[in-house]
Amino acid sequence: MLFKLFLIFAVIPVIELGLVIKLGSIIGTFNTIAIVILTAIIGAYMVKLEGLGVMYRIQKNMQEGIFPGEELINGMMILIAGALLLTPGFFTDIIGFLMVFPFSRNHIKKIARRYIEKKMSSGEIDIHRF
Repeated sequence: MLFKLFLIFAVIPVIELGLVIKLGSIIGTFNTIAIVILTAIIGAYMVKLEGLGVMYRIQKNMQEGIFPGEELINGMMILIAGALLLTPGFFTDIIGFLMVFPFSRNHIKKIARRYIEKKMSSGEIDIHRF
């Protein structure tokens, strides 16, 4: 767990910084800053639209008496995407945009589901503990 936290809080910012410096040296500082700001604005708008759609589908499912499990997962992923898109950088923006679009979000969910099922079957995750 400590190693995963190290990756999140140390390695990813270093990757981001390297990408920003490299792109800045290629296209210039102003253009790089403009792209970072533009991706944040576009990302926030897309997250808002997708989030409203998910909220609507959750309400619809609840009114029909259907547990909105899939939509709750979508909502969580969109929330994470929003945080990634507001974080300055290009690596996090790519991951964030992939989580906003429903097509790629579904692929990410499949990968995550397989990972969790593998962890559960090996006993690394014990659902009875919760």
